[in-house]
Amino acid sequence: MLIIGLTGGTGCGKTTVVNQILNELPDAEVGIISQDSYYSDTSHLSYDERKLINFDHPKSIDFDLLVKHLKQLKEGKPIEQPVYSFVKHNRTGDTILTHPRKVMIVEGILIFTHPDIRDLFDIKIFVHADSDERLIRRLKRDIAERGRDMDEVLNRYLTTLKPMHQQFIEPMKEYADIIIPNNKFNTVAINIVRTIINEKLL
Repeated sequence: MLIIGLTGGTGCGKTTVVNQILNELPDAEVGIISQDSYYSDTSHLSYDERKLINFDHPKSIDFDLLVKHLKQLKEGKPIEQPVYSFVKHNRTGDTILTHPRKVMIVEGILIFTHPDIRDLFDIKIFVHADSDERLIRRLKRDIAERGRDMDEVLNRYLTTLKPMHQQFIEPMKEYADIIIPNNKFNTVAINIVRTIINEKLL
């Protein structure tokens, strides 16, 4: 199994890059694990308390469970991937049965911050995007998909997203094997990744 770690700041376009990579690959041989599924269970907190959690800090992620699940997949065993609700700021209690594939792509903003997770990645990819572009994408997504208003998104960006990006995410570039600029010039980098994956699938 080839495990690919794909990270970058919020709104950098990780999903776009994943889709570009997947575009020419067989569906049955590639699986995706999202860091967002592994936010720690906060059922013991009220909704108002959960709203105050800094979800852009590594402590918000249940890395122990993610490591356990990746190791199980590597051993050829299926996992029950948690389902997370951004509206409720908590896990839903449901799970998704996820089977091992020849290639597993793990994506999320904080996945390079944990040494045990990094050690499991065969290829580490960092997606770079301009900070203004990331903010605009975050605004559009959180308002349209996550029930936030503009003031809430901007406040969270200034108080947590931006400082957490500078402290925990941007420094992770040093661990990347490939840095992909999220613009029209990323074709070469995407093709390199596809080539590596295709060689693994042969």
